[in-house]
Parts: sequence; C-alpha cells; structure tokens
Amino acid sequence: MRFIVLFLLTITAASADPLQVGRAAVVITPEPGTPMAGYYSIRLATGTHDDLQAKAIVLANNGRKAAMVACDLVAVAPHVVEEARKLASASTGIPPENIIVSATHSHTGPIITGRGARDANYGGALPAVKRYMESLPKKIAESIIKANSELAPARAAVGVGKEGSVAFNRRFHMKDGSVGWNPGKLNPNILRVAGPVDPDLAVALFETPSGEPLATYVNYALHLDTVGGTEWSADYPYTLARILGAAKGSDMMTMFTIGAAGNINHIDVSHNRPQKGHGEAERIGTVLAGEVLKTYTRLTPVDDAPVVTRKETIRLDVAPVTPGDIDRAKTIAAKVGTSESPRFIDTVFAFKALDAAARQKQPYETDIQVIALGKQVAWVSLPGEVFVELGQAIKQASPFPVTIVVELAHGPTTYIPNRAAFPQGNYEVVSSRCDIGSGERLVETAVKLLKEAYSE
Repeated sequence: MRFIVLFLLTITAASADPLQVGRAAVVITPEPGTPMAGYYSIRLATGTHDDLQAKAIVLANNGRKAAMVACDLVAVAPHVVEEARKLASASTGIPPENIIVSATHSHTGPIITGRGARDANYGGALPAVKRYMESLPKKIAESIIKANSELAPARAAVGVGKEGSVAFNRRFHMKDGSVGWNPGKLNPNILRVAGPVDPDLAVALFETPSGEPLATYVNYALHLDTVGGTEWSADYPYTLARILGAAKGSDMMTMFTIGAAGNINHIDVSHNRPQKGHGEAERIGTVLAGEVLKTYTRLTPVDDAPVVTRKETIRLDVAPVTPGDIDRAKTIAAKVGTSESPRFIDTVFAFKALDAAARQKQPYETDIQVIALGKQVAWVSLPGEVFVELGQAIKQASPFPVTIVVELAHGPTTYIPNRAAFPQGNYEVVSSRCDIGSGERLVETAVKLLKEAYSE
C-alpha cells in the first residue's frame, strides 16, 4: 500500500501544471488641465510628477487564468470595471469574473465620474474628463492583454512584513464625548485613538524559474493622500516602486494595492511637523520599501499551486434619508462654490443625501472576488473605502496563511464603516452611501468565499 501511495503522489506531482505569470504596465496619465480627484474643490492638473499607471499581473495554470489590476486612481467606477473586464476577456479568454480591477486611491489622479452628485460640482462635466473616462476601460484592458501575452513559467513566494510607524487611525475619542476625525496635530482635546491600525505589509514575489524578478506585489492599509498639489502622481507607491526596482532590477514591476484603510492615514498627531508633499511621500515609500526588502528574506515558496477563483455579487442597502434630509441637501448643494459656501461636513452630507435619494432605495450591487494560489495565499477584493477593523476581521477568519485584502475594487466607491462607528458619526459615517451593517456583509461574504476557495 505504501508503494501505491508513493506512486500516486509521484504521478500527481509530475502532472501538476506549472504556474505561469505575466505582468505589464500601461500609462494612464490624463492630459494637463484635467480636474483632479480627492478633495471637495476644483483642482486642474498643471503637469506630471510621475506617470499614473494601470499595472496588471496574470496568473495561469491547470487551465485557469486570473488577473489583478491596480490603477493609480482615486477609485474605479463599476461601469469602468465591467467594460475593462469585457474588453480584456474578449482578447485573452480570461473570464470576467476572474479579473480584479482596483484603485490605489491616489488623491493626485483625475476625477472619476459616474460615482454620484459630487462629480459635476468639481469639474466632472468638462470635456477633458469625458475624453479620459471614454479611454480608461480600454487602457485597463490593455494592461491585462499585455500581461497575458507575456505569460511564461514562473515561481512565486509570499510573506507578510510588519510596519506600524507610518499609519495612524484618524478617528479619536475627544474630551467632550464626541469622536473626532483628523482633529489636528497636538490637539489638547484628544482623549485617545478610536481604533487600530493594520501593520501587515503583504508581499508576493514572482520570478522566472532561474530567479530573475518579474513582479513584486505589495499591499498595505494606508490612505494615499500625502502629496497634494496639482501634479499627477502615484503618491508613495511611486517611491516604493523606484526603490524596489533599484534593488531588484529596473525590469521588475512593482504593483501596490491598498488594504482596508477607510479610517487610516499618515498623520501623526503627536507632533507638529509638516506631513504633506513629495518629501513625505518619499519618506513613507522608503519606509515601506525597507520592510519589503527585509520581508524578501522571509518569503515562503508557493510551489505550483493551482489558481483558484471565486466571485459573488451581493446587494448593499442604501443609507436611509428622509424627505427633510433631501430638502436640506438641495439647499446646501445650491450654495457650494458660492460666497455662502457651506461647512465641509454639511457639503459631505448634502452629496451623500442626494446620491442616496437618487437610488430610490435600490440597493447597490457589488462584487466580492477571491483569487488564490492553492492553500498558501489568497487575494480578496472589496468595494469602497473599508474600515480597518473589517479588513482585520476577514484576515483573522481566513483559512489561508496569507490573506491580502484589497479595497476600492468595483463599487460603490464610498466609505464603508464598521457597525460600531455609525453611532459615533463624523466624516466617514456622514459620507457613507451604504446602510449600517454593510461592512459586516462584506466580511461575511469574503470569509465564505475564502473558505470555499481553500477547500477546493
């Protein structure tokens, strides 16, 4: 019996389909003068600090293919994702449900339309935006098509580093009993931080069989809002990619995706030093690159593990609004950009209420996707800007040794707080287009899909 078992194991190993990997990057930088995203104001781009890109990695074996794309954008609207999937699938044969398209959340990228009432107030109707939105799905698809054309035998290794010095929860319990949002440096009214950070820095390295680096995939839960200004920039992932390229070779592509960072940014309130601009982005990118370089030495090989995929479309209830909310929102929105410009938080409320009302209680449909390599590593994609507590809950319940949570894939492109945050209020809660409990729905579905993928 022992010899029969060994014989069967030998046959299985010999017939295993080796992993194939392809990677590609396509420039998606808009033309100068295109409105920029990220703030409640109009900013027209004056130039380019570093090009925005759509970066794709295609994985294939055992007759299955899957693709992951990260775009240097504040978000990707659902219709953009769906059109890009359709175009890429037609050329590559990769099923649309096996393609994850996400945004890094760069605040120095272009405004992305099709997300709600806020667009038109901040330049979304300009011809340059229309031209860009028409070209974007094709460029995202092009990155997948190019990566697919480069498929070749490869090996993979994964690991998780720890870096807790550059990320901070931006919600605080205040002395007056409220929960503040970005309350300011050295604010004497801060009592304590209202939530955790996630120090996990996930790393996946793809190499040729001879050890030549092809791509490094990095995931970290930290907002991309360090640069500011009016130049196009990928923010701190630009520095991360530049340093890793210098260490591993300029031919290696670095793909960055953002983890669950809806309530996480880079602002350290314990000091009053400035934390804005390219210098700050370089500092953060350098710190993260240093931890990736250390993590390279601790990676676990993923030996010809099969590509496994799962996808489920779920419906998230819309945030409730009353007729009084809608009337108030219309009054506030009419004053935006005038001499009677409303308070920031009132503007946030107005656009949320108008978007919620426009849906007439029709739930948002969104995709949760999983791409895994065997039982070693899984990527799970979520919509919106997800609170860190929800991402941590997914990782803690996942059966995979390494679980990489990717936010801002598909839609709705809104904040998704955890249930405990809703009664606390403030910016993310006021802004959220989804009803309370939506975040927990994401966790439930993601964990279910992860367990299904693991058991295959």
